[in-house]
Amino acid sequence: MLGSEFFDRDTVLVARELLGKVLVREAGGKRLWGRLVEVEAYLGPDDLAAHSSGGRRSPRNEVMYGAPGHAYVYFTYGMHHCLNFVTQPVGVPQAVLVRALEPGPGVGRCGGPGLVCRALGIDRTINGVALVPPELYVVDDHAPGRHEFATPRVGIGDQGEWTDRALRFCWDSPDLSRPLKRGSESG
Repeated sequence: MLGSEFFDRDTVLVARELLGKVLVREAGGKRLWGRLVEVEAYLGPDDLAAHSSGGRRSPRNEVMYGAPGHAYVYFTYGMHHCLNFVTQPVGVPQAVLVRALEPGPGVGRCGGPGLVCRALGIDRTINGVALVPPELYVVDDHAPGRHEFATPRVGIGDQGEWTDRALRFCWDSPDLSRPLKRGSESG
């Protein structure tokens, strides 16, 4: 299991190293899991696409300002929950968004942040929980790596210089939220 020290590091490094790890959710006597194949880094107040852009702080994003290795779950578009992992020390509001998983047995499609949360039964009730058993945690099962790609983030709109930064990291997988385009950057 990955401890808080894994998340208390450079957010881009954490995002890249999360690829291939296994996200586990235990609830209602079931253990659900999937392999992380797509994530995005959000880099705090300077990052115009981050919830903490410009130093914004609200009840919604307060968890981002807390300790690394915790779940930041928010509700968007009135219908989807999205799961992030808080990175960096307390007071540095950065996180990694989980965009897609290759689903484990009994888990439905996980190609998009809302589908990940739906498939694993993740909602705001776990906002702020530490990423430790039994509720939600990440395991390194030492699966062989694959070729990594770095592309611009998905669906952030025009965020100036941040729009085209390669902060989406993924493996080529049929479970991605958006397929890779020809010529995608390799990492």
